[in-house]
Amino acid sequence: MRYSSQVKPISYLKANAAEIFLHLTEQREPLVITQNGEAKAVLQDVASFEETQETLALLKILALSTHDVAGGKVKPVADVVARLRAKRAIG
Repeated sequence: MRYSSQVKPISYLKANAAEIFLHLTEQREPLVITQNGEAKAVLQDVASFEETQETLALLKILALSTHDVAGGKVKPVADVVARLRAKRAIG
C-alpha cells in the first residue's frame, strides 16, 4: 500500500475530523498526519489497530519460540505427552 495518497496536514484533520473518521472506518486505510511538513502521526480505525496488535503478539510468540528452539530449550512431544500421562495416572 502506498501512503503518499493518504497524507494530510493537521489542519485538514481539524477541519474534517468527522469525514476522516468515516473514511477510516469504511476504507480501513491508515492516514498519515503531518505538522509543518513532517509526518507526525498515523490514524487508523480501531478494527485495523486491533488486528495489528494481534498480529504483533503472534509474531512476538513466534520470535520467542524460534529463540527457544535455537537455544535448545525444547523437548520432544513424545516426552511431554508421556510426562503428562504419568501425572494424570498419579493424580
